[in-house]
Amino acid sequence: MWLRIRLMPKRLARPIVLWPALLLICGLSFSGCRLGTTDAATRGKEVFETCVPCHQQDGSGNPLVGAPNIAGLSDWYVEAELNKFRTGVRGMHFDDREGMRMRPMALSLPTDEDVKLVAHYVASLPPVRHAHSLPGDPKAGEALYGTCSSCHGDNGAGNEVLKAPRIGGTDDWYLATQLRKFQSGVRGGSPKDREGRLMRPMARALTDEDAVRNVVAYIGTLKP
Repeated sequence: MWLRIRLMPKRLARPIVLWPALLLICGLSFSGCRLGTTDAATRGKEVFETCVPCHQQDGSGNPLVGAPNIAGLSDWYVEAELNKFRTGVRGMHFDDREGMRMRPMALSLPTDEDVKLVAHYVASLPPVRHAHSLPGDPKAGEALYGTCSSCHGDNGAGNEVLKAPRIGGTDDWYLATQLRKFQSGVRGGSPKDREGRLMRPMARALTDEDAVRNVVAYIGTLKP
């Protein structure tokens, strides 16, 4: 009887010792899941730090360096344009100074997942509207906008099916610059840039600088 009593603690010792180990493993597993979720949620913001020097912390951009206001742009559009920069579809023309600056920034994104996450983060930023900086006649521009509305919508909200981005609320100087690039072939000249090639004839329908500024002035009145 005495031997049996002596043996009982030894038999119980092994399960008792295992319990803390099991609790530790479970704890690490659950904390790992939480960390993974947190990392996924914050990774886009971390990657966006690469963009901050030009596009600003709030995504409002900086015209002095040709960086547009990107806050609130659709994630599908941001992702698509980043991939164009990464693959050389955009930002390869020697007259595209801003595009050529943008390309190495896009290439610095390590993975496709990082591209998706930073695009999602940009889309989550509250849109920022700036005052008009270019002269133009919105009334004259309204008639010209009819060509644009078929893809970008009457209110400039864009259309994902047609791969047409939101342009309502976009800075006038940036829109005017891009229209000129489409006109000259600096943008949209790559055979792989399907959307850009569709934009080129639309931009070339604007026959002079007044037309460019007028349509941009009208777009500035739109509220997506």
